[in-house]
Order: sequence, then C-alpha cells, then structure tokens
Amino acid sequence: MTTGARRAGRTPLRRPNSTRATAFSARDAVHARTATTSASETARLRLPLLGLLAGQGLSLAGNAITMIVVPLYVLADTGSVLATGVAGAFATVPVIVGGALGGVLVDRVGFRRAAITADVASGVTVLAIPVLAATVGLPFWALLALVFLSGVLDTPGNTAKTSLLPDLAERGRLALGRASSAQSAISRTAAMTGAALAALSVVWLGPLNSLVLDSITFAVSAALLAVFVPHRLDAGTTTHADPAAHADPAAQPGQPAVAGYWRELGDGIRFLARTPVIRNLVLMIVITNCFDAAGMSVIFPVFARTISPDGAAFGIMVALFSFGALAGAALFGWVGQRLPRRGTLVVCFLLAGAPPYIAMAAGGPVWATFLVIGLAGLSAGSINPLLSTVLYERIPRTLRARVLGALTAGVSAGMPVGSFVGGLALSQAGLLPTLLAVAGLYALVTLAPLVGRSWRALDRPAG
Repeated sequence: MTTGARRAGRTPLRRPNSTRATAFSARDAVHARTATTSASETARLRLPLLGLLAGQGLSLAGNAITMIVVPLYVLADTGSVLATGVAGAFATVPVIVGGALGGVLVDRVGFRRAAITADVASGVTVLAIPVLAATVGLPFWALLALVFLSGVLDTPGNTAKTSLLPDLAERGRLALGRASSAQSAISRTAAMTGAALAALSVVWLGPLNSLVLDSITFAVSAALLAVFVPHRLDAGTTTHADPAAHADPAAQPGQPAVAGYWRELGDGIRFLARTPVIRNLVLMIVITNCFDAAGMSVIFPVFARTISPDGAAFGIMVALFSFGALAGAALFGWVGQRLPRRGTLVVCFLLAGAPPYIAMAAGGPVWATFLVIGLAGLSAGSINPLLSTVLYERIPRTLRARVLGALTAGVSAGMPVGSFVGGLALSQAGLLPTLLAVAGLYALVTLAPLVGRSWRALDRPAG
C-alpha cells in the first residue's frame, strides 16, 4: 500500500514539471526565433549603410592614390618644387569651389543620385590623364586642368555621401556617434590602402598608370551606391520641409523651402556663421588644413625623396599615418563617447599636428620618423568622428548638404595657399626651416579651443 501510494503519488507530480518544461521550452524557442528575426532585420536595415561605407571607402582609396601619384609625377617630370606646389594648389582649389557650389546642387538633386553621378564623372576625368599621356601627350597645363576638374566633380560626391550617413544610420538603428566612427575608420582604411597601393604601383607601373586603379575605384563605388542605397533618398531635400522647422535658433529661421540657388547657398553659410561652435571649428581647421596641404602636397614628397630616390617612401608615410588613424578611429568608437570633447580635440590635435614635422626636422633614424608619423595618425583618428558627431547633432536634414558643402569649402579655403606657400618656402628657405616653422605654428593654433567660452559648447550635445 505504501509503495503503491508512493508510486501513485509520483505520477501527478511529474505532469506539472513536464508541462512547465514544455512551456519554458516553447517560450525559449519563441525568444530565439524573435532574436534571430531581430538580428536578421537589423542586418537587412544596415545593408544600405554598409554599401555606402564600402563605396565611400573605395572612392577615397582612389583619391589617396591620386594624392600621392600626382605630386611625385610632377616632381619627377619638372624637377621643380614650386611646380609641385602649384599642382597641389590645383588639386585643392576645386574642393572650395565644389564644396561651396555643389552643396546646394546635392540638396536639390538628392544625396544618392548626386553621389553616383559624381563618382562616374570623377572616374572618367581621372582615366583621361593616363590615356592622354599614352596617346597625344600630357602637357603640364592639361594635367592641371584634369586635376582641377576631377576635384570639382568629386567634392560634391563626398558631400552627398556624408549627407547620406545620418539617414542610413537611423534606418540601421545605429547610434550616430558609432556610425561617424565607422565612417572615419573606413576613410582611414581607404587612405591607408590607397597609399600602400600607390607606393607599390609607382614602382611597378609608373606614376600615371597608377591612376587607372583610381578610375576603377570610382566605377565600383558608383555601382555599390546604385545597388544598395534606397532610391527614396534620391529625393531632393529642399522641398521636403521648411528648413527653419528644425534649424538651430542661431541659424535665423524662416527661410523659404524652395528658394533661389544663391539664397540656398546663403542658408548654409549663415548657419555656419551663426552657430558659434561650428564657426570656431571652421576657422581653426582652415589654418590647420593649410599646414596639412603643404605637408601632403609638397613637404612630405620632398622629404621622401631624401630617403628614397623614387619617392615611394611617401606612400609608406601616408600608409603608416592612415593605419594609425584607423586604430584611433576605432578607439574613439569604443571609448570616445565617454570622453570630454574639447579636451580630446586639443590633445589629439597637439599629438597629430606638429610631431611629424619635428621628427623629420630632427634627422633621426628613418624608422623613428615613421613611428612618430604612425603615432600622430593614432591621435588624428579621433578628430574626424568627434567633429562629425558635433556637426550631425546640430545640422538639420533640410540644410545638411548645403551646410556640409559650405563647411567643406570653408575648411578647404586655405589649402591652395598652403600648397603654394609650402612649395615657395621649400624653394626659398629649404627643408629644415620649413619643417620647424610648420611645427611651431601648428602647435600654437591647436591650443585655440582652450580659449573662449564658445568652445565649451563642444561638451554639450545639441538638442
């Protein structure tokens, strides 16, 4: 009886346990299916963002090839440092023109369509350089004209790609700061890869034939954007809404949604001028870009020729800087959101700007100079994602392309001057005095965010 009672009593105890286990199992299965579906949906939503970043990376890799190949070709062909500076100026003037005038066109045409069109047109103009050189000849003035035209077409394309990022990040449910860091990391990777390819192709193919690789990158970039970025982003933004509906109070609301070209361009410029923290950033970066343009277009190539006759060391220098910047951008994506922005900006600029010029002037071992350049890149890697986050937080979508275009033109305004003055300084004063002057001035300018109340807005997210 006792045994039977126990045996009989066990049965009803097992059923609830079994039922509960079945319920838990079913619930877990539902959660697993939900998680899998959610992950799959997130991946699908982020595919356009990945396509954008891949396309932008390819076109920027091509730009890195051009940046290295053109000054080396001019220096080898003419033997003139001043002519190399002139070529650098012709490469940077279109950034101003294309940035100022192209932003409004991007807003009107639409981000996606403008990006694809610019990539196709830039690829054609770049390909024309080696084609002309191999057929009818390439006089210096023709090279300058093609470099200028390529830059004019390419700059609005970069503005359009940058303008696409916030929309695609929102669609992909990715925080804007992390999306900016990813974009910066891709840009740095592209620069590193392009520089390495340029160094190899200059040795194996010669300078001008290397530009064929550049044209291919533009073609693939256009294809990726056409396939992955949604067509709805082709719609222009100037007719979507009144720009004042979302504008910063400093931008003086009330501008009409559909306005004349020049008024729309003025919208972007006024927004920059009346938003103090952005205005300060533009003024500072105008000056630092002067130094960077002089460095990349003239000073670095001339220094590279002192340690390698074919100038291939220039490609290695750019690749090392870009590799460091890639690591810096990744580091910022990991911890940058928790750091004070103003202090981070000052420290990164101080470590990224002057040290490479000091190292080149010191005349130490080549490996030590390369190490300093790589560490400078590590510091520089945090600058662009930090600045991009500040900008994306403050610029309304309806003004985005024209503001970014005006900003690109503004921060690039000193680059032609920097390239020309850098070439002039090298030809008149020599390499060592030029390196020391750039290092001292660069360090001085990058302390600006420590002075003035308006810089404190960097640490206060907009909205």
